[in-house]
Amino acid sequence: MNTFNIWECIICGWLYDESLGCPEDGIAPGTRWEDVPEDWTCPVCGVSKQDFEMVKTGPSPTPIPTSAASTAPITPSADQSSTIIKEAPGETPTFTNSGEPFQIWECIICGWVYDESKGWPDDDILPGTRWVDIPDDWTCPDCGVGKQDFEMIAVSAPESAQSKVKTTDTLELIDQDQLPVIVVGTGLAGYNLAREYRKLNTTTPLIMITSDDGRMYYKPAISTGYHTNKSPDQLATATAEDMALELRAEIQTFSSIKSIDEHNQVVETTSGKLKYAKLVLATGARCIELPIAGNGLESVYSINNLMDYSTFRQAMEGKKHVLIIGGGLIGSEYANDLIQSGYEVTVVDPLPSVLGTLMPKAASDSVKNALKNAGVQFHFETVVEKIETQGTGIKATLASGKEVNADIVLSAVGVRPDLTLAKEAGLQTNRGIITDRSLKTSANNIYALGDCAEVDTHLLFYVAPLVEGAKKLASTINGDEQQVYYGTMPVIIKTTLFPVTVSPPPKTDGQWHIDIESPKGVKAVFKTPEGELVGYALTGDCTKFRDELNVSLRPIM
Repeated sequence: MNTFNIWECIICGWLYDESLGCPEDGIAPGTRWEDVPEDWTCPVCGVSKQDFEMVKTGPSPTPIPTSAASTAPITPSADQSSTIIKEAPGETPTFTNSGEPFQIWECIICGWVYDESKGWPDDDILPGTRWVDIPDDWTCPDCGVGKQDFEMIAVSAPESAQSKVKTTDTLELIDQDQLPVIVVGTGLAGYNLAREYRKLNTTTPLIMITSDDGRMYYKPAISTGYHTNKSPDQLATATAEDMALELRAEIQTFSSIKSIDEHNQVVETTSGKLKYAKLVLATGARCIELPIAGNGLESVYSINNLMDYSTFRQAMEGKKHVLIIGGGLIGSEYANDLIQSGYEVTVVDPLPSVLGTLMPKAASDSVKNALKNAGVQFHFETVVEKIETQGTGIKATLASGKEVNADIVLSAVGVRPDLTLAKEAGLQTNRGIITDRSLKTSANNIYALGDCAEVDTHLLFYVAPLVEGAKKLASTINGDEQQVYYGTMPVIIKTTLFPVTVSPPPKTDGQWHIDIESPKGVKAVFKTPEGELVGYALTGDCTKFRDELNVSLRPIM
C-alpha cells in the first residue's frame, strides 16, 4: 500500500495532510498533493505549492505554561519533546478507506497548511480534494500567494482526523559539549533559519534570543488582519514554547544582546554571557519615525510586529476614522484592509499616487482609483506637519494647509534596518549590515539574515529573499558554505480591491513602458535601453501575466 503524505510549509509550518484534505478550500480528504491545483496557496500565509516540503510526521507539542513577561529561557522538557520524523523504510503507514494516502501541503511564505483530508470549505474546496484538483488560480487564504509557493511534507496519516505524533527524548540528541549557534531574532528570518538548520543538524545546541514574546507568525498577514477577522492571537501560529519544542532550542524571550565580543566569540545578554560557535543577526528593521510636531503624538501608532499590532487593535476599539501616513506598500495594504472592515480611512502621502516608488503612475493610479471608489480619501503631494489632540481624537495639519480630523493615526512610512547591535559590535554597515553572498559579515563567524542584511549591495524587505537566505545560511553554518541566489522574486501586494504583483526594477538606466492600460488593469514593464526586461508592475486582471514575464525577467542577483 501507498502511504499518505503530509506536506509542510517551510515558512509558517502549516501542514497539508493528504488523508484529511483541506475542506476549507474545497479539497476533499484523500486528495493527493500532486492533485491539488497548482495555483492553490497556503491558507495561513498564502505561498504556493513550491514552498512546501514533505515530511513523515508533524509535531503536536503540548505548550509549556509560562508567564508572558518571563525572561527565563524556554527549552523542551524530556516528556514534551517532539520531532519531525522522516519516513523510514519498514514503518507501517495508515490510509483512508480508499487506500490512497492523503497529503499535506505547506505554504513556504507563511506556513499555512493545506490538508487534503480536510479540504478548505471556506473556498468551497471539499474534504478529500487532492492538491492537483484545486483550481490553479486558488491562492493562500492568509497571504494570497499561489500554489507554486507550497511544498509537500510526506507523512503517513491515520484514518482519524489527525496523524499520530512520533516522539523521542530530543534532549538526548543535543550535544551540550558543543558551542551553540545563537540566533538573534525570532521573526520569519530567525525561525526559518532555525527550521532549515535543524533539517541538517539535530545535535548542535541552538539558542534564540528575542526582545518580544517569541510567537511565530507570518508578518505580511498583519496588514489583512481586520478584513480576515483575525485577532493577534489567531495570527500567531505557534508560541515560543511550541517553537522551542519543534526546534529543540532554548528561546530567551523578552531578552536582548547588550554587547558582542567578536574576538572571544561571546555575547552578553540581559541574562548573562554566552559563548557561541556561530552568531546570526536576524534583527529585522524598525519603523521610520517622522519629525511631526504637536501634542497628539500619543495617538500615533506604528506596526512592525505582532505585539505592535495587538497594541494598535486595542487602541482601535471604539474608533471609526483612521488617518494613515504613507501610501506605499504597507500604507496601501492597511487602507485596503480597514476600508473593507467598515472604517473611514484617510491617506496622506508626499508622492502623486499610491505605491509611487514601486510602479509607474498609470499602474499606481489604477490601485488608487479602486481604493478611492471604496471610500478611501487621499491627500497627495503633501505631508503631515502637526498632530494635535481634539476631543477624543486628533487634528492633523498638512503642509498644504488642509486639516484632517480623525480618531487615530497609523504611521506607515516604511522601515529601515535595525543596525544598533551591528554598529556597537563594529560590523561594517551601510543601509543594512553588509554581507557577502554567503551572508558573512565583516566579523568571523557572524552572519546577518533578513531585513537587516544588505547582501552584496541588495537590501530587500520581502519574504522570498529571506527564505532563500535561510536555506543557504543553514548549510553554511553547518559547514557547507553556500551562496544565495536571488532569481525572479515578484512581490504580491495585498490590495485585494485591485490586486498588484510587482517586480521592482533595480537602479539602472531604462524606462517604464505601458503595454496595457484599461479599467480592469495595467501591465507595465521596465526595460533597459538595450531592451532587457528588468522589472514589471501588474495590477487588476493583468496580474495573470506574472509567470509569462518571469520567464524573460533578469534575475535580481
